Amino acid sequence: MKTRLTELTGVRHPVVQTGMGWVAGPRLVSATAEGGGLGILGSATMTFDELEAAVKEVKSRTSAPFGVNLRADADDAGRRVDLLIRENVRVASFALAPKKDMIAKLKDHGVVVVPSVGAARHAEKVAAWGADAVVVQGGEGGGHTGGVATTLLLPSVLDAVDIPVVAAGGFFDGRGLAAALAYGAAGIGMGTRFLLTRESTVPDAVKQAYLSHDLNGTVVTRKVDGLPHRVLRTGLVDGLEASGTLGGLARSAANAGRFRRLTGLSWASLAREGIRMKRGGQRTWAQVLMAANTPMLLRAGLVDGDLAAGVLASGQVVGLLADLPRVGDLIERIVSDAEGILRGLCA
Repeated sequence: MKTRLTELTGVRHPVVQTGMGWVAGPRLVSATAEGGGLGILGSATMTFDELEAAVKEVKSRTSAPFGVNLRADADDAGRRVDLLIRENVRVASFALAPKKDMIAKLKDHGVVVVPSVGAARHAEKVAAWGADAVVVQGGEGGGHTGGVATTLLLPSVLDAVDIPVVAAGGFFDGRGLAAALAYGAAGIGMGTRFLLTRESTVPDAVKQAYLSHDLNGTVVTRKVDGLPHRVLRTGLVDGLEASGTLGGLARSAANAGRFRRLTGLSWASLAREGIRMKRGGQRTWAQVLMAANTPMLLRAGLVDGDLAAGVLASGQVVGLLADLPRVGDLIERIVSDAEGILRGLCA
């Protein structure tokens, strides 16, 4: 199935596996690439050495194009950009918009730049800076999310920019792909659907916990890191929602220390990142400290399988999922169903 996205990135199908921290590792990304989709390594929770090893492992598993999700505000962002260029990684994606000079450097070396955006004005900004495409996630999506549904956010972005737009938030099957293409999108991005596959390294008990939830099984909370975060409803999340500010700040400070030890970052590096967040104008100092919760609480659930101590990011779509397919079979099914739907509409 050819679209502007497949032509831009060199993949066979307009299906993107998003760069989920702790989830989108070499096994899942290479399986997506082999299945014809665009797999994105989630590098925000990796040290530089771990990222370098992950890129090499993906390349050893597949010759198909893949991408890496980067934090544009990370201390070593420039070094990671150089790694992508050196290793001929096809796509660089960003949760936070990269600066104009970073986009230019990547593009000068043949790397496709695809930031994620949450509003039409953000899409206009990165398009003006040279971004090749954008991912737009509606409020149905998991993790950090906005309040506007995909059905409204997507057309607003499509009207604002001429570059390819990937629709994310609420997609899981061929009907969604056909609908996104009908809107004018160049493909779909999925996180929760790819998390719930056989190649996903998330512990089986955690996958079963996801599958046990219905369409009301997620909640958007600010108690994880101070920003709207869509997660599964669990006893821990209910406790966070009921907790006071002082308790949350104390927990966040402890988690900051754990994350620092895990990644090898210095306290000075964490402080600099906190200052950058504050200068961005989107967070209070309390929210900056609370941001330390995210990596460790997600790791406890998605890596350690500790349902009592971990937070599980999830899109609302989890309530419609009931299986754990192989990635290749999933992509084939989605594309085949979408093609059938589009042929039927044309007829």
